[in-house]
Amino acid sequence: MTLTLGFSPCPNDTFIFDALVNGKIDTGGISFDVVLEDVQTLNLWAIERKLDISKISYGVLPLVLQQYTVLNSGGALGKRVGPLLITKDPTLTIEQVTHAKIAIPGVNTTAHLLFSMAFPYAPKKSFHVFHEIEELVVNGKVDAGIIIHENRFTYQQKGLHKIMDLGDYWEQQTGVPIPLGGIVAHHRIIDSVALQVNELIRKSVEYAFAHYPEVSNYVRAHAQEMSEVVMRQHIDLYVNEFSIDLGIPGKQAVSKLMNIAQPDYTNKATSPIFLSDR
Repeated sequence: MTLTLGFSPCPNDTFIFDALVNGKIDTGGISFDVVLEDVQTLNLWAIERKLDISKISYGVLPLVLQQYTVLNSGGALGKRVGPLLITKDPTLTIEQVTHAKIAIPGVNTTAHLLFSMAFPYAPKKSFHVFHEIEELVVNGKVDAGIIIHENRFTYQQKGLHKIMDLGDYWEQQTGVPIPLGGIVAHHRIIDSVALQVNELIRKSVEYAFAHYPEVSNYVRAHAQEMSEVVMRQHIDLYVNEFSIDLGIPGKQAVSKLMNIAQPDYTNKATSPIFLSDR
């Protein structure tokens, strides 16, 4: 059996899926047709029902829950891991953000959802691939931008300043960890196979942790010009116990985000969020 699988080329995802897609663990007869894309592309593909298994932003989950169910393993969730709102202008205040031009890494991303929570009346938003945001801010094409992934570790080197940690804002408002991205399985996959894939992802994460802090050639190959220090910072920030299994706290966090993103959602009984609840 071959399943389509999509995740990003970022170190946290390649770290998680390396053992699974490169024959380092026994996959029990399941093979994967792998595509690596930025998360906003994966979000759009999930809306189009393109892939069997995919990484998505939790911000897009309300739009795809009729077709996909969340797996317990492989996601990015935690504390102090949220997107940062940054600017080139050190005098730009939180109060001025509502009227500023803001660059956001994708309309369906969790970053956009968090920004909208903090600044519900900010109309001057533009949407870009995440790795373009920093340069837009540096070049003054926008007043501020939301950065994720490795840019969290490099923005200060380019003379940029943090306005707000949107992850901290989420935690203060909700009291639960911030759910950034998860792995979903399409409903066309029978539950027994989806559960097997979930177990394989868990084993892949455990394999990666067992060999850490070694950074594999697979992670390096997709990290572009990122230094090994930044690769490890990236992995340390986004891959944790929730990546092995969401557990009750992780599920509570995702459910909280769902309730905020779509408070009138009424189909939970017929379309459970999590595979383990089906």
